[in-house]
Amino acid sequence: MQRKLLAKLGIIALLSLILLIPLAMIEAQIAARSERQDAVVQDIADTAAGPQTLVGPVLAVRYRERVTQRERDAATGKETLRREIVERTLVLPPQRLAIDGDASVETRQRGLYRASLYHLAARLDGHFVIDERLGLAAERELIDARAYLVVGIADPRGVDNDPALRINGRDYRFSAGNAGALAGPGLNVDLGEIALDRAGRFDFNFPLALTGSARLAIAPAGEATAVTLRSPWPHPSFQGRFLPLTRSVSGRGFEAQWQISHLARNFERVLAASDEDRAVRPETLAVSFIEPVNVYLKSERAVKYGVLFVVLTFAAFFLTEVLRRLPIHPLQYLLVGLALAVFFLLLIALSEHVAFGPAYALSAAACVLLIGTYLAGALGSLRRGAAFGAGIGALYGVLYGVLLSEDNALLMGALLLFAALGATMLATRRIDWYRLGHVRAEA
Repeated sequence: MQRKLLAKLGIIALLSLILLIPLAMIEAQIAARSERQDAVVQDIADTAAGPQTLVGPVLAVRYRERVTQRERDAATGKETLRREIVERTLVLPPQRLAIDGDASVETRQRGLYRASLYHLAARLDGHFVIDERLGLAAERELIDARAYLVVGIADPRGVDNDPALRINGRDYRFSAGNAGALAGPGLNVDLGEIALDRAGRFDFNFPLALTGSARLAIAPAGEATAVTLRSPWPHPSFQGRFLPLTRSVSGRGFEAQWQISHLARNFERVLAASDEDRAVRPETLAVSFIEPVNVYLKSERAVKYGVLFVVLTFAAFFLTEVLRRLPIHPLQYLLVGLALAVFFLLLIALSEHVAFGPAYALSAAACVLLIGTYLAGALGSLRRGAAFGAGIGALYGVLYGVLLSEDNALLMGALLLFAALGATMLATRRIDWYRLGHVRAEA
């Protein structure tokens, strides 16, 4: 009897290992579909616009000054003075910057795969203050200065309008280029020469229509920056270094507000925020327009529990053999294990055409019905087949709860294993494993 028991356990272990092959193949298929989804998202971003980072506006002041250079003759050691004119750039933040925008989201589809683009309609206004002599020391010999208003945009292809910039009641048009003020691409407006003998103020406002994909980031350039964003998208993810001061999210969309002081941000990092090759973490606030259900991620997480399903089902079969003395052939183990594996293939196939919840319910119902019907015949009892079907259905229910509650996945998995172990121990507590098939006398 002991040899038969050990042989059966060995066969069950071997079958469990064999079933890892189809589970691995299904997981590889899910990974391939997920990579294709990512490729479609990237392709749409390449043909429309990628994630956007909005910087500024800032004021770039190019000024010239006359400086004295000391030069030493290498042969004679004599030192001479040389006067020359050098050009430098001073980048100034706005004293106040307000950004108010509405973002609509468009879903583009290629075959079975989808990607989201957002269309931001924003209004930017505020003002700059330029100190007398640019705030530089009185002994410096300044010649002249010219100002440029610069807006940084990570992907200028996403600019959908020709923004009409209004400064101090006068209209200007943007040109391409960052005027040397930013690390990444941008737009600029030449404001002309400015007076150095007195302070100046520039009040500005302009509309901006901007298209991007997946993520919108804004670098708070102002000494005081206020940002308000609204969108009908009900699944925002607030990211970046600055979280909203207030926010409301519902099925009808979201609204969020940020208030950021110059004391809370690093201006040098703000200027580098639109550079895609940045090596440091940018100073931005951000909103990601995430998909509410990533079917590939959920399916990949689900298939990782496939081995647990097989082990628990095989354990239930083995206990049935031991307690009910109903022999179950290894081929029947294998067929039921394959049915459990096919569930995950059905799940990913259906979820590409219908919502994840209905796809999960249909796949689980099909597999429970198949396994229950098969076992009713194999075990010679409709009641036993229904009991096994109900147990497997309960496993699918627990797995769905794990997928919906990622934060509690470990807890729910641990409770499931503890419950399975506890049920096994209680069911076999009176078995004399040395004389399998005999039940100990009552104490």
